[in-house]
Amino acid sequence: MRWLLLLCVVPLGLACQATGPFKESLTLGGKVIPARTLDEGRLTYLQYCRACHGESGEGNGPAAAGLRPPPRNFTQGEFKFAGVLDQKLPRDEDLKRIIRANLHGTAMLGWEVPEAQLDAVVQYLKTFSDAWKEDDAVGEPVVIPPDPWPGKEAEAVARGAQLYHGFAQCLSCHPAYLDREAIDAAALALTGQHKTDFREDWRSPELKTTDYQAAGGYKVKVLPPDFLFNPLRSVQPGTELQDVYRLLVAGVTGAAMPAWDPEVLPEKTADVWALAYYVRSLAALRGTPAALAMKAAQR
Repeated sequence: MRWLLLLCVVPLGLACQATGPFKESLTLGGKVIPARTLDEGRLTYLQYCRACHGESGEGNGPAAAGLRPPPRNFTQGEFKFAGVLDQKLPRDEDLKRIIRANLHGTAMLGWEVPEAQLDAVVQYLKTFSDAWKEDDAVGEPVVIPPDPWPGKEAEAVARGAQLYHGFAQCLSCHPAYLDREAIDAAALALTGQHKTDFREDWRSPELKTTDYQAAGGYKVKVLPPDFLFNPLRSVQPGTELQDVYRLLVAGVTGAAMPAWDPEVLPEKTADVWALAYYVRSLAALRGTPAALAMKAAQR
């Protein structure tokens, strides 16, 4: 009798496992995704992602209340580090890059998910927002051109410091790292105008309100990184320059960080590379006595 019961129950259990909430394929991000892939992605999501991002993708998982910055609300269809032009939705490769690596300074760890499961969960993430249903939702990738500064790193850093303080106005959100006289000289050299307007606490980051709405309904505020002290969210060891270049050109979607078109800079792509070199030089000092000494000298 016991064996007969097992014979009846096991096929029913297998049928339940093979059947999920998706009954037909969906077109998301310009791709037709089979229902079976979405069902597999849902199971992977529940295993790895639900605790922070929530079962319905709203960033309200059981662990979310204690996390700052809060987990991404996928229903908004916005991704900060997409790495694509026009601040559109990321490609599959971009989402996989973020999941495989991590976002430094956040609770988003790097996940070693098997490739098939990784692809499935990336497709499932798209079901949380109608933004993925638009024909041109996914952006074109930032193409990273050859680095023009090899062997001239010191010149690149110096040029980047000049651009940072005198042209790109990075210090309107991020800290300034030069004194007033040097900043004024940089502005005069690059724009022909003196720099006279400084925000009150120009040596520190400026708190910014983002477009991102957390699960509690409030707009999230963030401090742009102080490159001497804060880790760079999506920059990975070994590809720092390329990652910063991509971030500068793509911008940070939903935040105050704009996308920089190389064409608006005096030396175009060479200047984007120079800014990347300068940011990397500051980040390399993080956690060292030199960073503390640099800050102390600014007071």
